[in-house]
Amino acid sequence: MKRYDVVIVGAGPAGSTVAKHIAENSDVSVLLIDKHAEIGVPKRCGEGLSARVFREFGLPLEKRFINRAMYGAAIYAPNGDALKVRYDEPNGYVIERKIFDKFLAYYASKAGAEVKACYYANIWKENGKIKGVEAEGIDGKEKIEAKIIVAADGVESQIARQADIDTRIPLSEIDSCFEYEMSNLKIEESDLIHIYLGNEIAKRGYVWIFPKDEDRANVGVGIAGDCEKTAKYYLDKFIRKHKKIFSKASILEVNVGCVPVGGFLKTLVKDNVVVVGDAARQVNPIHGGGIYEAMYAGRLAGLAIVKALENNNVSLLKEYEKRWWAERGRKLRNVLKVRKFAENLSDEEMNFLAKIWSAEDLIELGRGNLSAFKILIKKAIRYPRLISLAKRFLV
Repeated sequence: MKRYDVVIVGAGPAGSTVAKHIAENSDVSVLLIDKHAEIGVPKRCGEGLSARVFREFGLPLEKRFINRAMYGAAIYAPNGDALKVRYDEPNGYVIERKIFDKFLAYYASKAGAEVKACYYANIWKENGKIKGVEAEGIDGKEKIEAKIIVAADGVESQIARQADIDTRIPLSEIDSCFEYEMSNLKIEESDLIHIYLGNEIAKRGYVWIFPKDEDRANVGVGIAGDCEKTAKYYLDKFIRKHKKIFSKASILEVNVGCVPVGGFLKTLVKDNVVVVGDAARQVNPIHGGGIYEAMYAGRLAGLAIVKALENNNVSLLKEYEKRWWAERGRKLRNVLKVRKFAENLSDEEMNFLAKIWSAEDLIELGRGNLSAFKILIKKAIRYPRLISLAKRFLV
């Protein structure tokens, strides 16, 4: 039987960040495992990543996982009117997620964590207490004892569920996503990300074009999980309509998946089990981006785990839960309020707001800045229903 101080299940951005922060801040034994034969595969991601992730987490701008620098965004109202913002320096990048995730695991291994791919795990209990995990890899089955287990195994997390943590989430708080990686496109301003809004374009969501080259991009859609029509239906409809962009396009890759856009877990720690990332629903509810949130939570969790082990007191793991809710949870709840407001807008109302708001305004709303929203909504006095929606969801 093998023994580790910490076993982390899931080597995405959350799990790898936890592993790295534990390993570089302590002398404890850390095992990071992932069920896939190749870490980072398959991807479930539009692959857009803010520049602040690289700054805040000290990541190198590796050409191996960066396809293209982005200098801003173009956001399209249902009628086609565009709100654009352009910066002098890159404010984000379109990455190669498969390679990015693998490098995060590599950085964790360089810090001192042991990493194993193609390694399945389930919670191992004895007399009602969690002892570790039962794992199965290419060398067979084994039991691994651990003082602390981290559930970083994604939106369908089995580890959290097996630890008797309530991970239920309403279908309305999940987005269904469908994406093509496409080539031979005609993309205007391929140094901007392109976002298309509208109830007929993407119910409760949006279509995105994230350029990876001048003529290659991720083209995807996210819609409400309880929508009657499929995400593929909306994306194919969008592509047919925009022949100028897609008339000679080819499909290089297809990706599908679900993204939690609400339903944040109240319980992030139970006994010696910690939940991070998509498993904890730590995702921005408006744009569905989860890498920054996963890494932020992973850093907090890693530091709390180090403290708990140093003091031989697993109750100190609760510091992670308290800090996350104080530093990110409340902010993301504000973002969720904005999403609830936005999903009740008609196309006519979206078109009106596109005339009185700027792209920078929309970006601030996506960050959960409700103070900015209260100022912006005063401009919408022409539409009493907008005021009513604002009072209903944002006050």
